[in-house]
Amino acid sequence: MEGGEEDYTAANAGASATYPVQCSSLRKNGFVMLKARPCKIMEMSTSKTGKHGHAKVHLVGLDIFTNKKYEDLCPSTHNIDVPNVNRCDFQVSMFAELSILKCVN
Repeated sequence: MEGGEEDYTAANAGASATYPVQCSSLRKNGFVMLKARPCKIMEMSTSKTGKHGHAKVHLVGLDIFTNKKYEDLCPSTHNIDVPNVNRCDFQVSMFAELSILKCVN
């Protein structure tokens, strides 16, 4: 950039859409990213440690937008992304009902 020209088109607030969490700390009815989609955890099971491996967590979740089922298997000590999910409740304070009048001949 020459002559004091600055480009701010790539600026952001610094917030992230996801954050990492250890697989073993996830719980049923929580949220997780499965196959790059935000999902609500419907089923979760943990296998025992094998002779040469780690305990594994089997996750089954429903996409929060499409209700499509996704499954994943990850070691319990590894991190997995969890989406930032906010719930906002609204209350309607005024509602005017619009009635449509039909003309009868």
